[in-house]
Amino acid sequence: MFNQLSESLEGAFKKLRGQGKITEKNVSDAMREVRMAMLEADVEFSVAKTFMAAVREKAMGQEVLLSIKPGEQIVKIFQDELTALLGSDAEELNLDAPGRLLMVGLNGAGKTTTSAKLALRLKKEGRQPHLVACDLYRPAAVEQLATLAEEIDVPIFKPEPGEIDVLKVAEQALAWGEERKAAVMIFDTAGRQEVDTDLIEELKRLREFLEPQEVLLVADAATGQQAVSVATHFDEAVSLTGIVLTKLDGDARGGAALSMRQVTGKPIKLAGVGEKMDQLDLFVPDRMAGRILGMGDVVGLVERATDAIDEKDAMKMAEKIQKATFDFNDFLNQMKMLKKLGPLEGLLGMLPGMGKLKDLPINDGHMKRVEAIILSMTPKERHRPEILNGKRRQRIAKGSGTKVTEVNNLLRQFSQMRKMMKNKGKLKKMMSQMGGGDMPKGLGF
Repeated sequence: MFNQLSESLEGAFKKLRGQGKITEKNVSDAMREVRMAMLEADVEFSVAKTFMAAVREKAMGQEVLLSIKPGEQIVKIFQDELTALLGSDAEELNLDAPGRLLMVGLNGAGKTTTSAKLALRLKKEGRQPHLVACDLYRPAAVEQLATLAEEIDVPIFKPEPGEIDVLKVAEQALAWGEERKAAVMIFDTAGRQEVDTDLIEELKRLREFLEPQEVLLVADAATGQQAVSVATHFDEAVSLTGIVLTKLDGDARGGAALSMRQVTGKPIKLAGVGEKMDQLDLFVPDRMAGRILGMGDVVGLVERATDAIDEKDAMKMAEKIQKATFDFNDFLNQMKMLKKLGPLEGLLGMLPGMGKLKDLPINDGHMKRVEAIILSMTPKERHRPEILNGKRRQRIAKGSGTKVTEVNNLLRQFSQMRKMMKNKGKLKKMMSQMGGGDMPKGLGF
């Protein structure tokens, strides 16, 4: 998401780190670059100006300029201020009784999908969420929510066909929820292409009637400055309690995410990080600041892995690695595990330093080709790749729609990986260099 901003910041900070001694001019030049990078990333002008003033004041301090590693200290100052800009601490949802959550926003921001994702997240936490379809205007909006509700196995209240009175629907839904003893109810509302009077008036009436614990603005992070304007209008109209940013996995500039918290004063509570139903994460400001600065989010990666990967399967894989009996069948299973965690490019961004490696030939397209090559092997070839002679490799390349050189490269890399698995010292060293520290004891290292 923040690739462009991250690269620009890295360039500015690299110059500071490379200086043996830092002067006020060095700092001013670097801050000018940072300011331009933020504006180019769609950070709102007043937000960028206030932010840079706070960073400059601290970075110009004598204790920083005269320290042994002033460049590193300035980066730390920047990270701290960036974390503060994003909200300092993660904020949980208010789910106190009666537990009503009102989802608002424009068409196309992802309200309906986010409502279902939120229901699934709460369900996994052991709660009993109920969905309510209150978008009475967009064609098929009710059916879309109903389909998603069925997919995640969550109850849903659907209005009668042709109903146009949203307050009547809300009243019926509350009675339905009371019968079911619903602890949490998520109301998906109508949106428009832009903020208009009719939309706002309807939402005002709905808010007054429901008295929800949360009014969450669902905003597309890729819409830039418009998202900031939209957030301001909705907050003035219905008093938002929080923001949900969607499409944070996209290739946009990301400035909206840095501006919305500051402009509205409302916390970003959740973030959509992928298309899958389980890809709605708690928004943690210091982790997001770390990702923007190329420091990764290892904690977030571990949390995602814990949710997505079966512990027994992981232990079986660890045992294979420990005994050096890892074959292409295991490799295929490992790839399936990775797919559960989301787009590979997003996972790399969660590893320290990896997000900056733009030319790294590892992405979802590459993984699909690798999978096609392995699936074109016979069971015997997957188990014993050493039998793959030239003729077999040509057959595999043809069957997978790849080149023989790609097959050869995969086999070479796989052979190197197996050798490394046999050498525990090298494997530990490699993980340490990647920033992983000691290998988890559960993996047998």
